This record gives sequence, structure tokens and C-alpha cells, in this order.
Amino acid sequence: MPVAALQDSQNATEQAAAFGARLRRLRQGADLTLKQLAERCSLAVSTISKIENERMSPTYDVLLKLAGGLGIDLSSLLEDAAPHDVRHKPLGRRDITRARERTHLPTGTYVYEPLATGLTRKAMDPTFVTVTARSIDEFDDLIRHPGEELVYVVSGTIEMHAEFYAPVRLEAGDSVYFDANMGHAYISVGPQDALILNICAATDGRPLASTLGVDKK
Repeated sequence: MPVAALQDSQNATEQAAAFGARLRRLRQGADLTLKQLAERCSLAVSTISKIENERMSPTYDVLLKLAGGLGIDLSSLLEDAAPHDVRHKPLGRRDITRARERTHLPTGTYVYEPLATGLTRKAMDPTFVTVTARSIDEFDDLIRHPGEELVYVVSGTIEMHAEFYAPVRLEAGDSVYFDANMGHAYISVGPQDALILNICAATDGRPLASTLGVDKK
């Protein structure tokens, strides 16, 4: 294996381990057992345990469920985001993401690079996504989550599979906007893994994770 590829693989493993440890820390900080968090997220206890112990990479819809169960937004789940006092409406908020500072979270089918992680309770979650999946069979099911989604193809070619539509290919410069409650998934079909800009937003102005209807007992 080339040195660069080996280093990328090692980095991906380290970042997956960092996420598992972060999830455990957030869960314990919220004084939740695995079972309690699983009930809040509508996930199996074994799923959360495997993620915390680096034996499973979460898909996007699972990430949203975890964030909703913990009562935080996606940025706070993916990175140690700066605390924000939600009692006061923020004015003039700004966050800059340097290219060299973006973190990578591999999930098996995608590699997520979240943006604006220094802000919490955002109305949208922008993320660069490298599409590593090459077949729709790599997905256990199509992904569904609340809100609406915009995908812009930065490089490469993707094939979008959607619940109510025939698969469609999108080239660099193409985009698609759709209801994210509709099952959807992307695969790369070109010679290289495609890179997309993925922007998810709630439709009622609330932070995306808070629209999951999780019981915050």
C-alpha cells in the first residue's frame, strides 16, 4: 500500500476512534446509560455500543438521531464546539472553517467533513462529503431525516438514488434540492470518489437535530 494511502487509512481509523470516545463522553456527561440514550434515539443499544467501541461507523441519519437524543446539534456531536448561551438571540455570529482544520469522519459509505463547527444551534448543517460508496447495495436502507437538503457536486460524478424517483447522475457543477424525509443515498460512479457539498436545514427554523421529536425527559 502506498505511504499516502496508508497514512489516510490510519488517520481515518484515528478519527473514528475519536468520535466513539466523544460520543461516550457526551453520553456520560448527560448522565445517560446506553439504554436511556438508545430509547431517546430510537436506536438499538448494540448500535450505540458498537459506535462507542469503534466497531461501527454511524450513517448521517444515525448521527442526527444521536444528536437529537443528546439534546445537541450536529456540530456539537461531531466536534467539541464552542458553548453557546441559548437564552439570548445571537447577533452577528460568524465562524470560519480553514481547509487544513476540517476533521474527517468516515462512515463506510461517506466521509464527512463538517463546516462551521464552532457554532451551535445552527438552522442548517453544511458538510463536505466524499462519496466512497460504489454500489447502492452498500447501504442497509435509504437515508431519511427531517428537513430539506441541498447537494452540490464539487468534483466527480454521483448517482442519486431516491425513494420516488429513478436514479439520476449528477456531474461537477450540478445540484439537487429535495425533501430529506424521502429516502435517498449517493454513490460515486466516476474513476474517483466524488466530493459534494451537503447542506441540510430544518423547515421550521429550529436546529436540525431538535426536529427529531426526541423526548427530552
